[in-house]
Amino acid sequence: MTLWTAHEAAAATGGETTGDWTATGVSIDTRTMLSGDLFVALQAARDGHDFVAAALERGAAAALVSRRPADVPDDAPLLIVADVLTALEDLGRAARDRTAARVVGVTGSVGKTSTKEMLRAVLAPQGRTHAAEASYNNHWGVPLTLARMPRDTAYAVIEIGMSNPGEIAPLSRLAQPHVAMVTTVAAAHLEAFDGLDGIAREKAQIMAGLVPGGVAILNGVVETRDILRAHAKAQNIAVQSFGGADCDWVLEDVRISAAATVIAATHGDAEYLMKLSVPGRHFALNALAVLAAAEALGADPVRAAQDIAAWVPPSGRGTREVLTLDAGSAEETLDLIDDAFNANPTSMSAALEVLAAAAPRDGVGRIFKGRRVAILGDMLELGPEEIALHAALAEDPHVQQLDLVHCVGPRMQALHAALPEARRGLWAETAAALTGKVAQMVDAGDVVLVKGSKGSFVSQIVDAIRKLGHRSN
Repeated sequence: MTLWTAHEAAAATGGETTGDWTATGVSIDTRTMLSGDLFVALQAARDGHDFVAAALERGAAAALVSRRPADVPDDAPLLIVADVLTALEDLGRAARDRTAARVVGVTGSVGKTSTKEMLRAVLAPQGRTHAAEASYNNHWGVPLTLARMPRDTAYAVIEIGMSNPGEIAPLSRLAQPHVAMVTTVAAAHLEAFDGLDGIAREKAQIMAGLVPGGVAILNGVVETRDILRAHAKAQNIAVQSFGGADCDWVLEDVRISAAATVIAATHGDAEYLMKLSVPGRHFALNALAVLAAAEALGADPVRAAQDIAAWVPPSGRGTREVLTLDAGSAEETLDLIDDAFNANPTSMSAALEVLAAAAPRDGVGRIFKGRRVAILGDMLELGPEEIALHAALAEDPHVQQLDLVHCVGPRMQALHAALPEARRGLWAETAAALTGKVAQMVDAGDVVLVKGSKGSFVSQIVDAIRKLGHRSN
C-alpha cells in the first residue's frame, strides 16, 4: 500500500523531489529498513547522509536529505529539503491532517510504552490501529510514528515522553490527540525539574494539542493530581480521572497471583472485570486508564476489558519467562522477570511487589530452597537526592519479602549498604562485572527480577541468565 508519493511528500515538506517514486513506509535506520521505504537521513549519533547510498542499494524508494551525498548517483530518487528533522515533522503533520483517525496521546513517568501496547491490543479488534513498534516518544520518534500512519487508520496511539522541560507541548500539538492520557507522575528525570510538581506541570502539557472537545485521562491517585486537574480546568478541558474512590473510573479490587492480575473496576453504574496475563498492581492502574481512553475515543470499553487479556508487556518491561537450566531435567527451571529497560523509585517498588508475590519452588537446584532474588541496577537522572532514593529502597515493604538482593552500579551501592546482611547479595560497579557470576547468583527454583535504568546495562545480566539454559516461554 502506498504511503507517500513523491508529489505528496514534496508538497508536505516544501522540498524538491528527483524522479517519480512511491514509498510504502518510512525508515530512519538501514538495519531495519524495508524495501520500498522512504529513508530519512537524520542527524543523530551519526549523520544519516552517510547511509543514503546503502539505503538505496537495499531498496529504499527514495531518501529524504538536506544535500546530495557525494557517493549517490545524480539520478538517485531524493527528496531534498532545508532541514531533515523539520521535514520529518512536516510529513508527520501532513499524515495526521489527512486521516480521520481518533488519536490518543500517552505520557507519564512510568508505564507509557506498556499502556501504548495495551491500547493497541484493545483497539485493534475495533478498527485499524496504528502505533509505533518501539518506544518512539521523543522529538524524532513522534513525527516518525505520525509519518508512518496509513490514511485509513481508525485509531492511533502516540506515545510522548520527555527528559527536559518544554518537550511535551510541541509533540502534543503535532499529534493533535482527541484523548490525552497521563499514566502517572513519579520521580523520573528529577535532575531537570524542581521536584514532582515540576514534572507534573510538564506532563500536563500533553493537553496542549488536544483537539476541540478533547478529553484528558488523568491519574487520580498521584499526589500531584491537583496540578493536573487545575491545568485541565484552566484550559476548559473535560477530565476523566482513574484510580481512587473519588475518580470517574474506580479501581475496586486488584488481586495479584504469580502469573496474573485480576481487576475489578467500576465506572458509574457499569462494572468491569479484567484479567491481565502478568502480575502487577501498576499494570492494573494502567489497564483502567486504557478502558477510560477506549470509551473517550468512541470504542467499546466492555469489549476492551475482554480483549486486554491478550496483552503482554514489551520486552524488558516486566516480561516473564521460564528458563530450563538442565536440559535433562524438566524440573530444573527458574522464573526470570525481565524489567531491565527503565527504572525510578515508583516503578522499582511496583516491580518489587510483583517479585514479592511470586512463588519460588523448593526441592530443586543446588540450594534446594527456591528464593525471590532481585538484581537491581542504578536508577538514573534522579538529581541531587539520588543516593538517598536508592538507600530508601531498603525500607520498601516488598524488599522484606525477598531472599536476596544483588546490586549493580555506584548509586545502588547505597542500597547494598542499607540492606540487612541476610538479604545482601553481591555488588559490582558495572553489570559487565557480574555477568560471569550469574551461575552463583541464581539457581533452579528461584524467581529472579532484573531491573534498572537502561543506562545501567543490567540487560547484560538478563542475557547472561538466559544463556544458562533454555527458554520455555
